Amino acid sequence: MTLLRLERARLIVIDFQTRLMPAIHEGARLVGNAQRLVKAATLLKAPVLVTEQNPKGLGGTVPELADAGPVVTKMSFDACAEPAFLDALQADEELIVCGCEAHVCVGQTVLGLLARRRRVFVVRDAIGARSAENKEAAILRMAGHGAEIITTEMAVFEWLRTSEHPQFRTIAGLIK
Repeated sequence: MTLLRLERARLIVIDFQTRLMPAIHEGARLVGNAQRLVKAATLLKAPVLVTEQNPKGLGGTVPELADAGPVVTKMSFDACAEPAFLDALQADEELIVCGCEAHVCVGQTVLGLLARRRRVFVVRDAIGARSAENKEAAILRMAGHGAEIITTEMAVFEWLRTSEHPQFRTIAGLIK
């Protein structure tokens, strides 16, 4: 496989919701990394799509990510079961995924996308679960089915490609 291609990138932010995040292992760190991804995507003009699982029960997206992009509300754990989610995606996009919970909504959505022959990158340091064990099991399963596992820094620096990129200093500042 090749490096991420900015011109084909779409960031998918799955279920970073107000009532869910307090229960997520290292939740604040994960939200911070998702913020970095969203800010970099916005600066680089890559589209962002947000999902919310049962917002009546889990609340809306956390304030730090609330304006990241259009929101698809869902009841199914796999966002691919929601027509509005699939309709929002372009056929040739590379999908960079962050979110919660790794072994439920993230995992099922990633497997659904892979079943549709999409190229999917899972941002390991921007996905979470209530337990580290569930997160690690989900990562192994997603990778075993063809998802590429990356980190926040890998994503943003692959998008930039060079320190000569006009947004390099600004985006590098997000990482520090």
